[in-house]
This record gives sequence, structure tokens and C-alpha cells, in this order.
Amino acid sequence: MPATVVVGAQWGDEGKGKIVDLLAQRSDVVCRYQGGPNAGHTIIAGGETYKIRQTPSGVISGKVSVIGAGCVVDPEVLIAELDDLDARGVDTSVVVLSGNAHLIMPWHIAIDQASERRLGKLQIGTTRRGIGPAYADKASRLGIRVQDILDPKILRQKIEVALAEKNVWLERVYEVEGFELEDVASRYENYAQRLRPIVGDASLLVDQALREGKDVLFEGAQGTLLDLDHGTYPFVTSSNPIASGASTGMGIGPTRIDRVLGVAKAYVTRVGEGPLPSEIEGPDQARVQELGGEFGTVTGRVRRCGWLDLVALRYAVRVNGITSLALTKLDVLSAFAELPVCVRYVQRDGSETPHFPAHQSDFHHARPVWQVLPGWGEPLDDASTRSALPENARRYVEFVEDALEVPVELVGVGAARERVLA
Repeated sequence: MPATVVVGAQWGDEGKGKIVDLLAQRSDVVCRYQGGPNAGHTIIAGGETYKIRQTPSGVISGKVSVIGAGCVVDPEVLIAELDDLDARGVDTSVVVLSGNAHLIMPWHIAIDQASERRLGKLQIGTTRRGIGPAYADKASRLGIRVQDILDPKILRQKIEVALAEKNVWLERVYEVEGFELEDVASRYENYAQRLRPIVGDASLLVDQALREGKDVLFEGAQGTLLDLDHGTYPFVTSSNPIASGASTGMGIGPTRIDRVLGVAKAYVTRVGEGPLPSEIEGPDQARVQELGGEFGTVTGRVRRCGWLDLVALRYAVRVNGITSLALTKLDVLSAFAELPVCVRYVQRDGSETPHFPAHQSDFHHARPVWQVLPGWGEPLDDASTRSALPENARRYVEFVEDALEVPVELVGVGAARERVLA
């Protein structure tokens, strides 16, 4: 390959886990470069269903699985996940955790939950798992890193410094109970015993693998339009899911990346607040949700569904440098006789544009211009290759390729690993 970034090309939940799992079969190392346990991957392999939140998808295939410095780690979640995988016969000794990754601490979760409650109708729609506050402390240089828990003295000092500020915020601003130094320190010292064997130099490991000509796969959480800098701010995540985030999150130079595979659904979904110009109106919304199983892996929240938005997808191609696409869940659209596709936006002044608005206020007012494509009205169960798809299904894929000027390399037509067509 040998260095491939798999990036979500929409608002997350595009099916990256399955695509990474498929590509992991011919990779040597799989790396998670950003995000935390707010994003989940569902993988179906060997008749088993795995829902993982913190561990790279490659662990299911027994590949070296690296959690990079760009991630934030909830040790309780990670340890429970590793223990569950071990119990199911998955070898977790292949997991490597960067000592530079930051830890989600109890006060991060408490602040995240209290902050969302306080915002009321203005809330962002976070998963309330402490991701944003953990990244905020990282930027403020108040964060506690994985390597800090390996030294009890350093750990206690850092917790004490953090609590001197965090308890004031929790008690006086958010009016919730604070935390005790001894309780937090003893809990995280216990976590350290379980995590110590897997902590390593992620940047060095990946660099050596690339120098040896090994195939390295980088997976991001969430998606392009949730990127902190280039997404639909403020309804975004707190890190950089876009492809360039793989370089900073893992500690390798951008010249080491050979290709970028964008993953997009054949329609579009969004969890939480924020605009969704191509959102489906009427009963078809619930129909897509049911057929697509559009409920969050981590939160169980119902995902808002829209018809495919080529304006947003074109933007994802641009900011990621996407070289090819994987189009997932094409089978969900088999139930519809007609398939609207958003090809342009109508702006506030009445003009039309094929480009994603640079300003958030313009995006809030954008309305879709539809091009309606014919459906195919039959299941895709018998198709074993892309050429075996019904004619209108093939045309739908070709329409996407032509509009974006990017080849569709893979087409997902079912939940299992083998239901991805080349």
C-alpha cells in the first residue's frame, strides 16, 4: 500500500471500521491517530460482532494496533475493551499505546456533562464522555499523559495541580461535587499496572515499519465535517480527523503517506446538532434509519439521515486529498424507487454553488439542489463484484465518480466483511 490513511468523508459513522478491518487483512500495522472513546467501530468477522471504541480495528485481525499521541484515552474504557477482547479469544498483546497520548480524567467527564446541561438549547451535542475537556487541557498544558501514570509521584503531583482548578469549576460554576486526590490517584495507579506492558514509542514503531517496507494503515475517528478546524464548527469534535491529522497524531512526516481512502455512505447521516442540508423529509427518514441501522455504536443515539450530498463530499475530497473512495451501505438504497442526490447548494442570495460554503452562517442557510436518479428496486445480495450490480446501482456509483473526479475503489453492500465489492 504501504502507508494508507482511511478517513471519514462525511459526519462520521460512514463504515470506516469495516473498511479498515478489510484492509487490515493485508496490512502489517494499524494505527488510530486521533479521537477517543466517543467514536465506535462495529466490525462483523467470522460470524462475530465486535463493537470497539478505543482500540484500533486491526486488533480483530491480529495486526499490530497502535494508539497514537493524537488520541485521548479513557483507561477504564480501554482496559474493559482489552479484557473483553481477551475473553473472546482476540490477542490484545498486539496493542501499543503511545506514552504521549493524553488521558481522560474523571473531571473531564463531569465537566463535559455539566457543560452540555448548562448550555441547554445551545448545546453542541457531544457524547458527554470527556473528549472536549481532555483536549482543552492538552492545549492548555494541564493534561495528564499516559506516561505520567507510570510514575506514582508524578501522577499524584499532576492530579493535585489539576484538582486545585477543576474542583473550583465543578463546585462553584457547575454546582456539582468535586473529586478527592486519593480516590483518583489510587484508581489511576491501578490502571497503570494493566497498561504498563502496552505503553511504547508509537512514532518510532511506525517509522521503523515504514522503513522496512511494511504496509501501515492509519484510521481516524469521526469524519471530515467534524474536524475541529475544517468541519462545521462549533458542531465538531475536538481533534483533527482529516487525513493530515494522521501525520501529527502518529508522529510521522506528511511525505510518508502514499494514499488517502475516503469512506462515505451512499447517503449521509449526522449525530447531534448542526445543519444537514440534504436531510430527508417525511417517512423516508425513518425508513433509512431502520434499514441502515442508524443508531450510534457508543451512544445508541438515532442518526439523522439525508440523501447523498455531493457538495459536502467534494469538500472532503479537497481537504483530505482523497485519492479514492469506499462507498458503503449502497444496499440500504435498494428500497427506494427514486434517489435524490444533492449536487449544488442554493445560497442566501439565490445563486447556486457546487462548493461548500466557507462561512458557517452561509452553510446554515444552504438549501439543496437535487438531481433525482432512478433506483434499482432489488436487493444486492447476489452481487459478488461491482460489475454484477444492477444497472442503476452501477450508474449511481459512476455518477458519484464523475461528479467528484475520484474513483470509487470499494462498494459496501452489506454488514459483513465479505460484502465489500471491488
